[in-house]
Amino acid sequence: MWIGNGSNTVEHGDRRKGVLAYLGIAFGGAWAAWGAAMALAPVSPRSPLFQLAMLPGAFAPAIGALVVRRYVTREGFADAGLRLDMRRWRPYALGLLWPLIGVTTIAGLAAGLGLSEPDTTLRRALGALAPAAEMPELPRWLWLALPAQLLTTAVIATPILWGEEFGWRGYLQRRLLAERPLAAAVATGLIWGVWHYPLILAGYQYPDDRLLGLLLFPVSTVLLSIILSYIQERAGSVWAVSLAHAATNAVGGSLTSLLFFGGPNWAWVSYLGILGWVPLGALCAWIVGTGRLVAGDAGGQRPALARR
Repeated sequence: MWIGNGSNTVEHGDRRKGVLAYLGIAFGGAWAAWGAAMALAPVSPRSPLFQLAMLPGAFAPAIGALVVRRYVTREGFADAGLRLDMRRWRPYALGLLWPLIGVTTIAGLAAGLGLSEPDTTLRRALGALAPAAEMPELPRWLWLALPAQLLTTAVIATPILWGEEFGWRGYLQRRLLAERPLAAAVATGLIWGVWHYPLILAGYQYPDDRLLGLLLFPVSTVLLSIILSYIQERAGSVWAVSLAHAATNAVGGSLTSLLFFGGPNWAWVSYLGILGWVPLGALCAWIVGTGRLVAGDAGGQRPALARR
């Protein structure tokens, strides 16, 4: 048996070897880089310098996919989804704009359930992030400009998130249970979530609930993995999911942090917290329930199993 990927074929034994090699590089490279950075230059997870220090490790999934495709399985890049075809613009728009819907839903639920009140002045969050700084009065027009600025940031940050997505969606998810796209998305989401564990234990995502974060984060990454799989197959490009991932961080993560950080129940109200499962889960239910999650054709090629 083999798996086809356009111009090349990969036997199942080689595919398993490739997946194991990929996971070894993605986990080993990232965890070693993060551990070294935290040991050599310890900074607060709340500091922008923390994200900068963690950045090299974030490219380990892409490095793993490049090494495996080129040197381990020698399958090449025919199904890697590297082409950018903006004629398929709708999935790009979905990935970029959906976090705005997610944040609006979280804010409404948090206020309605009495879990936390969004602070539109941003003084609470900025005070928690920079307690020694003097906070100026923010202009009223800020909320007209802030979403546009964060959306622009997401576009600019897309090549950085390619460092993850070329590995997770561009390689691994297309090799795990290739003919069962929902199972592949769930499996990849769980692996992707566990990959983040050193950052969670360092206090990056859930600073006050680190152990709880080990349980919450993989649920969120499973939901995101289903959505990103749908976006990639609709766009036929790994760049679409890189943009969606960048928007998740730059728009969803930043806006919920500015509205809620420093307040109560952060594990509930963060973008990848419990309330965040509502908008993400609703989109997943629509994708799966309407049969839109199918084995894909990234790069114009659909992996197919065939008998020798």
